[in-house]
Amino acid sequence: MVVQHNMQAANANRMLNITSGAQSKSTEKLSSGYRINRAADDAAGLSISEKMRKQIRGLDKASSNAQDGVSSVQTAEGALTEVHSMLQRMNELATQAANGTNSTTDRSAIQDEMDQLTTEIDRVAETTKFNETYLLKGDNGTKTINMKAHDAGLKGTLTDNGDGTATFVMDELKVGDSVSIGGKNYTIGATADEAKDTYDKKVTKTGEKLTINGKSIEIIANYDNGQGTDADAKKADLQSKGQYTLADAKALIDEGTTIKFADGTSLKAMKGATDGIDDNDTSVITAKKAYTLAQDELLKANQIGDTNNDAKVGKDDTFTSYTLADASNTFKIHTGTSDVAEKLSFSLHVGSDADMTNKITVGIETMNSSYLGIKGLNVNDDSGIAGTYAIDAISDALQKVSDQRSSLGAVQNRLEHTIDNLDNVVENTTSAESRIRDTDMAKEMVNYSKNNILAQAGQSMLAQANQSNQGVLSLLQ
Repeated sequence: MVVQHNMQAANANRMLNITSGAQSKSTEKLSSGYRINRAADDAAGLSISEKMRKQIRGLDKASSNAQDGVSSVQTAEGALTEVHSMLQRMNELATQAANGTNSTTDRSAIQDEMDQLTTEIDRVAETTKFNETYLLKGDNGTKTINMKAHDAGLKGTLTDNGDGTATFVMDELKVGDSVSIGGKNYTIGATADEAKDTYDKKVTKTGEKLTINGKSIEIIANYDNGQGTDADAKKADLQSKGQYTLADAKALIDEGTTIKFADGTSLKAMKGATDGIDDNDTSVITAKKAYTLAQDELLKANQIGDTNNDAKVGKDDTFTSYTLADASNTFKIHTGTSDVAEKLSFSLHVGSDADMTNKITVGIETMNSSYLGIKGLNVNDDSGIAGTYAIDAISDALQKVSDQRSSLGAVQNRLEHTIDNLDNVVENTTSAESRIRDTDMAKEMVNYSKNNILAQAGQSMLAQANQSNQGVLSLLQ
């Protein structure tokens, strides 16, 4: 028996310390809820868990970013809803102003409301903001935009060339055609020379009949009737009966001459057509005159919204105006332009990594009257033509707002899907991180109960081991 080294007590104490340490760890896990409270608990698990935590917290904030993006887009789109409503009202006013029953006072009142609506559109564009960011007034810097080309309601084909110019080919006008230009109706008449050209095409052989200035004419080959009489007398006699050669019948055609051909068509040669307008009837004009009038109306229609005075209409790339002598039905149009603010562009970060694919870009044009092409819109004229042309300009503005709202709606739908996906990833990543980091309370309670019992047993065994050396005292008595 020895007293210096009580191995039973030492062994019991060592085991009790191990049990106490395990019991302490179980208590810590049960009280904190975490299986890993320090790196020593699970070094690899801690590293994996922290990477997951970074992703989870980053994705949570990305979801919040996307929600803020939806809110900003909804703010802009809501403002554009009102812009749309104002443009629809302006369209009603322009349609009303185009009606010929309006007086000057009526159109003045219409113009007053037009001006107020235009000002309000500018105010909405200038003041709409989200978190101190102005959404509809554009960004720093300016750019020049081209207006859409217009055909002034003329019949023909308008082609946008994509470079700020357009080509309009008006339906070719022929003698006898009716055409409406600038709200006025015209009939295409013929000059004396054009009437003669038509005669040459329609009357080509002997035996044909026509009427010139109400006189019935029959075409004959010549004035020789075989009677041997004086040639001039024979000619006069036959002409008195309405018989003319092709050349002499043509010589009857002059300004103001009315011709009715055998096919039932009729033609009146204009009088005093050097200016392209019939002296007796101003609604009768030449085709070339009609083209020059069309040129003027095309210019008026394309000047709407042109704050830089760039609108031009002419015959070629120099946009030189047609004269009456060289007028044609093909027009080159330089569209109007306006200087506006650069497009507002901001990116929403919707991921947890520094990856550019995690950026969703939102672009919003400056939605003021200059960009929409309605700045200075005027419907107050004497004829209602200004209102007619304004309808086309407002239609273009409506389309621009529709395009912008569609773009914002598409971004909003995308962001909602992004948010759903982010929340799903966060949920599943959190579940995986929980399996690594969180305490299995039921399992750990089993360990705690076991260690609790072992601790009590260890304490009892230590007490027994300490009592085992008491027997030495009996030897010392």
